Amino acid sequence: HLEPTGASWHVERTPQALSSWIAALPQNIELAVAEATGGFESLVAALLVEAGIPTAIINPRQIRNFASAQGTRAKTDAVDARVISRYASLMKPVPRPLPSDQHRELGELVARRRQLVETATAEKNRLSAITNVRVRKSIEAHLRWLEKQIGDIEDQITTLIKNSPIWEAKHRILLSVCGVGPVTASTLLAELPELGTLGRRQIAALAGLAPFTHQSGKWRGRSFIQGGREPVRRALFMGIKSAVRYNPVLSEFYQQLLNRGKLKSVAKTACMRKLITILNALIRDSFYALPA
Repeated sequence: HLEPTGASWHVERTPQALSSWIAALPQNIELAVAEATGGFESLVAALLVEAGIPTAIINPRQIRNFASAQGTRAKTDAVDARVISRYASLMKPVPRPLPSDQHRELGELVARRRQLVETATAEKNRLSAITNVRVRKSIEAHLRWLEKQIGDIEDQITTLIKNSPIWEAKHRILLSVCGVGPVTASTLLAELPELGTLGRRQIAALAGLAPFTHQSGKWRGRSFIQGGREPVRRALFMGIKSAVRYNPVLSEFYQQLLNRGKLKSVAKTACMRKLITILNALIRDSFYALPA
């Protein structure tokens, strides 16, 4: 859907069809916007950028909220395209560079490792409840295969990071912070490439760790976190378990929050936010700080 003319198209998602469609688009398009759809938008976005059209990928929740605010409840391809186009026209989201092939490969490897670990955890839970010998042997064989696959994936991640001097340097900086292990570090490299380039509030929001105030008049509810990049938040949560015990800065901060009556879950979330801002500052000062 094109603003403001109202023109619309239905295009097959193949390189040939999309390239022909892009070539026939009007000149001087200011911005193209698409919903994030689990990777299906990647080909369209890549071809648009290649054609010199600034492109932004938007969280579907933002589009749905925008549609609801406009009173649009219907959901079809044509309606969605019109809503996204209207959103782009009014909100003017900032286009961001698409990940390189190397970055995309790292992201897929990190995601695959996460999937294998989740499957292994589910199998271990099943094993604890099984008494049948044949079934136990089947699960144990599957677990051995999963462990080998996880090891192979981790080796590939390590090699990919070592082959990039910038990634290797960033990885070393991340690992220097108590509470950040290899899995958390590789997840941050893959899932949060903006690390070091944004302010502390922005990076916390991207990780889904920025608190949202909930109040009306004199009534004040609890602040809460929402949205953001769930894999990043999950990796930080695993790291913070160790950090609040062994990282002096975060341990002291955690105890202060508990002494003020904060729940452990709230205190750990605050520590996760503090950890990501510390990591953001370290990467920023090492790679992006401008000379005085």
